[in-house]
Amino acid sequence: MKIILSFFCCWIFGVGLIPAAYPAQKLKIVEQRGKGRVRLVKYDNGGWQILVDNNPYFIKGLCTDPIKVGERLTASNMWMNYDYNHNGINDVAYESWVDKNGNNIQDKDEPAVGDFQLMKEMGANTLRIYHPDNINKELLRDLYKKYGIMVMMGNFLGAYTRGSGASWEEGTDYTNSKHLESMLEDVRKMVVEFKDEPYILMWLLGNENDAVGSKENSTFNNTNARQRPGEFARFVNKVAEMIHQLDKNHPVGVSNALEAMLPYYKKYTPAIDFLGFNSYTGPYGFGALFRKPKFFGFDRAVVITEYGGDSWDSRKQKEDEDFQAFYHKGAWRDMAKNSAASGGCSVGGFVYNWLDGWWFCGKLDEHDTVIGAWQGPMNDAWVNDEWLGVCSQGDGKNSPFLRRLKKAYYFYKEEWNKN
Repeated sequence: MKIILSFFCCWIFGVGLIPAAYPAQKLKIVEQRGKGRVRLVKYDNGGWQILVDNNPYFIKGLCTDPIKVGERLTASNMWMNYDYNHNGINDVAYESWVDKNGNNIQDKDEPAVGDFQLMKEMGANTLRIYHPDNINKELLRDLYKKYGIMVMMGNFLGAYTRGSGASWEEGTDYTNSKHLESMLEDVRKMVVEFKDEPYILMWLLGNENDAVGSKENSTFNNTNARQRPGEFARFVNKVAEMIHQLDKNHPVGVSNALEAMLPYYKKYTPAIDFLGFNSYTGPYGFGALFRKPKFFGFDRAVVITEYGGDSWDSRKQKEDEDFQAFYHKGAWRDMAKNSAASGGCSVGGFVYNWLDGWWFCGKLDEHDTVIGAWQGPMNDAWVNDEWLGVCSQGDGKNSPFLRRLKKAYYFYKEEWNKN
């Protein structure tokens, strides 16, 4: 889900102290998108904010797809079906345990606690998941009712050919009427099925459909959105209009890898309520990203739909949790600094990732340190895909149950519970 960065952005202003609270209730609302339970409002200082039941909401989010060591991610939300000890209880949600002393054994003082409880204690309030695979409604209802965590539900809108009916060889084509009809129907089914679920926060369309791939004029996610930006933007608008007709209670956004789509969104996509960006720009924040929508004349709230850094130092060939925590601290505080209270468009973001995934690269039972690395703004100049979690799975032998909480987890536990 990440794009390769060829430069290291050092925007120092993103690391400073932030206000103790994100709400901006004392300001006057001058614009709002949506009139239902979840709204996006713009204040007279230019700042954007989410309101849920008229209460300020700043996304403290997690991307999560905790795959058991030895398995490959073949469809989203596989973990919602995990019951490897055959006791009728979901392994991930309720039975994971924290390996406090790092011995890869569940000791007597390490009871099952479950990821949902660990996320709640961390201060998380939102998960990002994708429709339609393996979604367990009862599990998500419990996530919301007992743990207070909502869901931003996404539809790939043709990324990886998901929902378009296209073969992998041809890729999703935003000028192909059959592909468009298939995607529109896929989104319609999602909204009709889930729009009344209490845990839904917002809808997200796509995932880096505009990303640049490894070959000239190709895209990362097997679509032609990059080559056909106008057609893609028009289709996104058509989908957003349909969602608004079906569901008055939840805003609609689009996930991007790049900012190049902004002029096309301004011209063709007025129905979009917020912009999502997967951004891995380094430990000093997101640079000018939060000013770009207004600069291009498409003033919208911004959600950082993915961000994060890994905990593996390839130079020293050992784990470095300190730099990972430093990375997250700078990124998070830049988001908070650019929130509504200061006139910014930031409404929060999603940490990528909750748990180290061993499936990304190489052998499925090996925690890769070489194959999955791509150049990026880390202290060793490389990002290692299999080490991006704020929790690890130890030596992998007690997967999917074992959790080791990294320093980044504890940073958020302190930061997210302040307000």
